Amino acid sequence: MDAPWPTASTRFAGVIGWPVGHSLSPSMHNAAFRALGLDWAYLAFPIAPDHLEGAVRGLFHSGCSGLSVTIPHKQAVIACCDEVTPAVEAIGAANTLVPLGDGRVRGDNTDAEGFLRALDEAAPVDLRGQDVLMIGAGGAARAIAFALDERGARLRVANRTADRAAELGDAVAFTRAAMEEAASDCVLVVNATSLGMGTDDVPTELPLDALGPGTVAYAIVYRQEPTPWLAAAAGRGARTVDGLGMLLHQGAAAFAQWTGTEPPVDAMRAGLTAG
Repeated sequence: MDAPWPTASTRFAGVIGWPVGHSLSPSMHNAAFRALGLDWAYLAFPIAPDHLEGAVRGLFHSGCSGLSVTIPHKQAVIACCDEVTPAVEAIGAANTLVPLGDGRVRGDNTDAEGFLRALDEAAPVDLRGQDVLMIGAGGAARAIAFALDERGARLRVANRTADRAAELGDAVAFTRAAMEEAASDCVLVVNATSLGMGTDDVPTELPLDALGPGTVAYAIVYRQEPTPWLAAAAGRGARTVDGLGMLLHQGAAAFAQWTGTEPPVDAMRAGLTAG
């Protein structure tokens, strides 16, 4: 007979967001814990924005061993941190919280690392001196901008709010025509918005005609199958990267910080597919 689980000594981590029920992070991290035989559990915590600071403090005072942070909390959660890494200072958003003891918290951002690792794995491209178009300017987009700057890319940004786009790169009007024109000169086009997550049609806002051989299309939204935009881009000859790769590698980087253990990436990838 299997021993009861969880026990009084089971450690717990989790993801906070609003909403958070769609997250695949529990499947990914729990697969990693099982693969390494760790007595840990990873849960999803739906936290309303008005309750963010109290919830974060309460979880860490209750013994939480680590948290992932997703929409809409990546920027607001910085106020809950006792210290932050240089990546958070540069990006202005945190996606990983690590306990320091006595309820204290360190904020980090592994999104930039996850973005680049997924790109290098699925569609390596030399970005130095090359033009990149990014659509969106939210918390994840800020991390991607940081990553692209590290690789020496020239970033162009389209966002519904032009001022926010201009904070991250050369602003492009948020129209299909303007984005098609910009994409025609780019080696990489990144959809850093939620467009395409819950539809079976290619979002009309996203550029497509300019994509083809020599272009990489990257969507940070994740589904078990390619988004319609990525599928259409692949049909035009573009190489594609989906959001599962970024989710996997940012999660692996967080896992290493929480556990002090080398993450079992293959098990985590299998957990995402099963989830």
